Amino acid sequence: MKMVMTFSKIPYRPRILAVAVALGIASMLAGCSEDNTEYAYPESYGKNVYRPGDKKPDSVFGKGGIDIFGQAKKGDDQGSGQGLGINSFLWRASLDTVSFMPIASADPFGGVIITDWYAPPETPDERFKLNVFIMGRALRADGLKIAAFRQAKDSSGNWADRPMDPAVITDLENTVLTRARKMRIAAQSGAGN
Repeated sequence: MKMVMTFSKIPYRPRILAVAVALGIASMLAGCSEDNTEYAYPESYGKNVYRPGDKKPDSVFGKGGIDIFGQAKKGDDQGSGQGLGINSFLWRASLDTVSFMPIASADPFGGVIITDWYAPPETPDERFKLNVFIMGRALRADGLKIAAFRQAKDSSGNWADRPMDPAVITDLENTVLTRARKMRIAAQSGAGN
């Protein structure tokens, strides 16, 4: 007696297993193919169509991509960090200058450093806060803006805003600029060796 079993008569679970095994064997056989064909389809960017071998357009982050840590590239006299909208020397010099204060927020892409309130040990009834803004990629005086805030305790022990001497802000900005220039000079002399 000859028994012929059709696929529809196989119970459900073994049927799934049979299909899975068949798909696995088919995919392994397809992977063994010696046909190493590379397909080169034209790419389109907006209205332009680029064929294989054409120069592709630069990315959003510029020709060299993005450099988060601001390493100076050959021919980059500002060392501004490709893709960042700020000068890396101003950024690092600003962080170094305000490092004695607790940092509340630091955004290297936007060029903003915000400190938390800091009370010097010499004058615990007085505290300061800084907001540092780096405005561009050039190492120039107008590429840096610092806003300083001062508070002092009043007679009831509450913090009250007090005016800040503009000379202190100018001194802070000059300190950052001087440090940034020294960093750039050190980077250029190190790159020339």
